Parts: sequence; structure tokens; C-alpha cells
Amino acid sequence: MAAAKKIKLFVDAHVFDKEFQGTQTFIRGLYKALVEKYAAELDIYFGVCDVDRFAAILPFISPSRILPYKKRNANFLRLVTDIPCYIRNHRFDFAHFQNISMQKTGSCQTIITLHDIIFNDFPNDFPLIYRKARNVLFRRSIHRAAIKTSVSTYSRDRIAERYNILPQHIHVVPNAANDMLPHCSLSKKEAALQIREKFGIENFVLCVSRIEPRKNHLLLLEKYLKLELFKKNIPLVFVGKKSLDVVTLSRCLNDLTEEQKKMVHWYQQVSREDLTVLYKACMLFVYPSKAEGFGIPPLEAITCGAPVLCSNVSAMKDYYFFQPYMFDPGDEKDFETKLNDTIHNLPDENFIMRAADQASHNYSWQHSADIFYNLLKSRKPCGH
Repeated sequence: MAAAKKIKLFVDAHVFDKEFQGTQTFIRGLYKALVEKYAAELDIYFGVCDVDRFAAILPFISPSRILPYKKRNANFLRLVTDIPCYIRNHRFDFAHFQNISMQKTGSCQTIITLHDIIFNDFPNDFPLIYRKARNVLFRRSIHRAAIKTSVSTYSRDRIAERYNILPQHIHVVPNAANDMLPHCSLSKKEAALQIREKFGIENFVLCVSRIEPRKNHLLLLEKYLKLELFKKNIPLVFVGKKSLDVVTLSRCLNDLTEEQKKMVHWYQQVSREDLTVLYKACMLFVYPSKAEGFGIPPLEAITCGAPVLCSNVSAMKDYYFFQPYMFDPGDEKDFETKLNDTIHNLPDENFIMRAADQASHNYSWQHSADIFYNLLKSRKPCGH
């Protein structure tokens, strides 16, 4: 009997041509797990502009499975030129897109992962054109997708309500952080030494997130200054590039005194290996976001052994294992009290280990890969 034909899947990975964001983590984690478990059943290709950069971030993908986009400087043209051409030539069964998809091409079925529509919940934090354009594109993309997915029950329910889709028609394929584990072999002392030698900082508070209003960097910076943590030799470290302008944050940074500037550090981008060591070495990881469709950094931080102080709203309500180290980002006094108390009474190692185990148990890339594979299998074309 002839072996069953592999399911051919195309993945639009153009997000790897941009600044780091959670969507990259989603694609990397999900497809690493799929390749490890389902290589015999799946034939997966990825479309990108910067082939070398993608290959460095996802070294487990064969170069023969990376398809370069020719329209390097035309973001949306790939959807009407490069991708339809690849789909026809390779006869893909499925094409997987993040947030925005192309129209159906031949018999190829479209998969959409719509990560969140936070811009509707916080309209004042996003430009009007940004919101209107995304609502049109996101609504159209998820309605015409054969397989509809999102990354959390929170996002699923908000998408279903906004775009008039039954929640059961949107499948939750969660993010995770357990792919950080292979890089966590250093002890906290070894990590601290490595960070001190490379970045010149130690005993620091860490926040990892791209910059936009809802990410709430300003709240953390203001309370750090008010509590005068810089006078206690506790640096504040931000990691993340600007995605949207935050005028109030820029103004606060510009107004720092020389003493304060020496203690506030901002790194737009670091390698995944350095990020892991930063998580491991920090005194405390703080995530003050007002809203997330999922919220990966707190999971990465606890998985790497960092104490975590996390926002308790939107999708992060599910992170019960961080309690009592959670706060309402809309209540500045609550956050200030929690930050001060946690700095002076950090969770012990047993608490961190239990929270890390619970996070890894609840959010696993292999579990997400199983969900995704079963969705493919349930919709696979005849003849497979």
C-alpha cells in the first residue's frame, strides 16, 4: 500500500522581516513543535523576504523550505503576487496567515490566526486610520478563512463578538514559552555575571515589550522614579522597539535627571539567547500591560526562573499561578504598592518553581501543535 500523501502547508512568515513581536514567537514555537512531531505527515514551506534572518531564527527549517518574496519593499503586494504564484506552483493544500490573509487561490484552504483586536478595546491608544483599516482587513480575513484560530479564549470571545462569528467556529491555539527551557541552563549567579559583563547592569527590574500606549511602560517608569529605586542601585531595563508613538513616555524619558539616566536602560532588540539570560538574571520581571491578546513575556520570564509581577486584566486573567504577585494596571496606587512590596519581599524559589511548572503545564507548544495538526487533519483534501 502506498504511503499517505503529506499535507502541504504554506506559512506566510513576513512578520520575521519586521521588529520582534509575539507573532514571531507564535510561528517559531508552533512550527518547531509541528516539525519535531509531524514531519512524516506535513510538508511545510515558509515565505519571507529576509531569508538569512529567518534561517538564523528558525535553524530547524531546511533552506529548501524557505520561499523568498520578490516584492521586498511592498508589504501587501506579496498577497497578490508572490504568494498566489507559490500556491499554484507548489499546489499547497493550506496557507497559514497571521491576522491578514489573501483571497482563496484554487483548492488551497486558508488558515487565519487572528491574535487580538485590542485596538477596539482601547481606541484612544491607536490612530483612527489604524483601527479602521485593521477592522476591515481582519474581519474580511477571518470570515473567509476555512480554519479560524486565535491564541486565547479572551481573544476568541472578543473576535467572535466584534465580527459576528460563533465562538465555537474559532479554535484556540495558545501561545507558550516552553521553548525557552533549553536556554535556561545557567544558574542565576552565572546569568547575573554574564549580564554584568556584557551589559554592565545587575540587580535590575526588567520589562520586555514593544512600545505602544497599551503596553503601559510609562506606569512602570513613573512608579520606579517615585519609589526612587534608582537611588537604591536598582536599574530599570526595558527591552523592545517602538511600534506606536507614546508622547508621554518620550517626554518622561527626556526629563530624566543625569542620575536617573544612568539607571534607566533601553535595548531595542537583543538576541533570544541574551533575552533568556536577562530573564534569568533580573531581580524582578514586571509586565504592566493594560491589555493583551495573550501576553507571552511573563510566561517566558517565569519559565526562566524570574520572579514575576504581572497585570491581571484581559488574557492575563488566566495567569492565576502568579497570584498574589498580580495587580490592576488601571489602579496606579495598587501597582505602586505591589511594586514596592514585591521589591522588598521577592517570591521565594519554591514559589517560582511551582509557578513555572504550572505555566509550562498549561501552555505547551506541543499541545498547541497537536491542536493545530488535528485541525489540518479534519480539513485535509481528498486523496491524502
